[in-house]
Parts: sequence; structure tokens; C-alpha cells
Amino acid sequence: MAYTVLIAAALLDYGLGDPWGWPHPVRWMGAVIQWFSEICAYGQTWPIWAQRWGGAGLTLSLIGGSGLMAWAVVAAAAQISPLLGWGLAVVGTASGLAARSLRQAAEEVLAPLEVGDLLRARRCLAKYVGRDTEHLDDAEVRRAVLETVSENATDGVMAPLFYGAIATLVLPQVGPFPLVMAYKAASTLDSMIGYRQPPYTHWGWCAAKTEDLLTWLPCRMVVLLVALCSGHWRRVWAWCWRDAPQDPSPNSGWSECAYAAALGVQLGGVNTYRGLIKVKPHLGEPLSPITAATIAKALGLTRQLCLLSLALTGGMLLLLHDPLPLLAFR
Repeated sequence: MAYTVLIAAALLDYGLGDPWGWPHPVRWMGAVIQWFSEICAYGQTWPIWAQRWGGAGLTLSLIGGSGLMAWAVVAAAAQISPLLGWGLAVVGTASGLAARSLRQAAEEVLAPLEVGDLLRARRCLAKYVGRDTEHLDDAEVRRAVLETVSENATDGVMAPLFYGAIATLVLPQVGPFPLVMAYKAASTLDSMIGYRQPPYTHWGWCAAKTEDLLTWLPCRMVVLLVALCSGHWRRVWAWCWRDAPQDPSPNSGWSECAYAAALGVQLGGVNTYRGLIKVKPHLGEPLSPITAATIAKALGLTRQLCLLSLALTGGMLLLLHDPLPLLAFR
């Protein structure tokens, strides 16, 4: 039952994604975090320990509350109709996956770029990245898109799928929806308050560390699967061990470097955020330029990772609960 929820959710995300304007759990999480952000602004003069404990309270309550609410909604719906409970679990789990949204965002930026409309491409890109886009040239826009695709392959696609798979294997009675929502809460917290700059320096400390911890293992799984699926496993491992530790993030550098190695391109370099120049370490080597075809390959690679993850989950589920067919086949 739980595995069918995971499969159906992945198919729903691939085919429909998140239609604009539809209710979405992440928007509700964001509303709670936005309300809390106002407290952060007024609480900068509080003792550091009070700010950290306050941020920890929000982090734990939102993560736990999101998972608990997801479980309660499905459980209540299942009392009315098992099919209704299953359907809500599928829709909810799909809302935690962002494969189609990621593909649509990349296509939205690349479409005007392909017809020479750089100004429109910059405006579209500004909706999805934090860096300043006003002065980016074609090559820098494509680099920004590929960095977004490769980073979000982990925290937007594979990490939620990872926790959905863990729930399917270990907690089949609960199903993937609660764990996927719990991870999305951690990811949303990190994206909104997990900064080292005021007013979130101490308020967002727990959120940032929690997201780093929860993403660490899924990110390494992404590196492993990219190495296997790309056919360049030697280069992926060599470049990741050489370049990824130089990135200040314990996770995004590994994900971006894995894709850079698989595609034979270089990511990182100089970016500008609100007028401030920030230099990120280079990841990979520029064996070839970043083109629209390169980004399409990256998106295709993410699809392969999803399919392989679902297949591995199914295989492990069969082995754990009914190993005889596998043994007989052997």
C-alpha cells in the first residue's frame, strides 16, 4: 500500500506537478515561518541562547507538527474511505516532490534565451535564484540554471523521495506522506531563516543545522547514483572528492559537483547577492560549455535517479517482506 502511494505520487508529480494557485503544504509552512520571522526581527537584542532556543522550538515543532498533521489527515480520511485516504496520501506526497516544477523553471528561463531575449531570461531567472541577475550574460544565466537544477535535484527531488522510501520500507503502516512533509518543513525552514546574516544568525541556526543533517545522506546517495547512471563514475568520484569539500555547504557542493562531473562542465565562480560579490569555489572542469542541451541532460539524469530509486525501493521491499521470489529467480 505504501509503495503504491510512492509510485503514484512520483507519476503525479511527473505528469502534473504543482499547478499554480492550488493549495500547497509548503505555502502553509511558509506562512508560519513568515509570522515567526517578525519575532526574529524584534528579538535581535535577546540573549544568543534565547534566540537559539526559540529557533530550535520553531524547527522541532514545525517539522514534527507537519509530519503529525499529514498522518492525522490521511488517517481521518481513511476512516471515511480507504480509497480517499490513499488518494490524499498520493496527492500530499506528490506535493513534496519537485521534479516537474524544477523542469518547468529551467524551461521558463531557457525559452527566451534561445530566441535571444536575454532581458526576459534574466527576469525569469530572478524568480528562482537569490543572486542578482540584472547583469548576467547568456553563459552566466545557463550556469545559474544548471546550478539550480543540480542543487535542487537533492533537496527538491531525491531527499523527499529518500524519506518517502524509508517510510515505505520501515513504516509501511504510516506511509511516505508524513516523512516527506517533515523533510519539506526542514527544507522550507532552512530556505527562509537558515542564514548567517541578521536577524536570522541565531534564530535560524537550528533550522540550518537540522536541514544539513537530514540532507547529508540523501545527498551522498545522489552522488553515488549520478556516478552509476552517468557512466563517468571515476570522474564523478575524483572531482567530488577534490572540489566538493571546498564549498561552504556540506551538501549542495557535492550535488552540484556530481552533476558537473557527469556532464563535463564547471560550476561555481563569482556571484552577486544584493550588490555584494561572493566567490564560490569552482566545481568540476570546463571540458565543454553549458548549453540548453547540457541542462536537458541534467534534467534527464534526475529522472533516471528517480526511476532507479523507485526500483531499488521496490526491490528492497520485496526482499524484506517476501524474499522467496528473488531467491527462486536466482
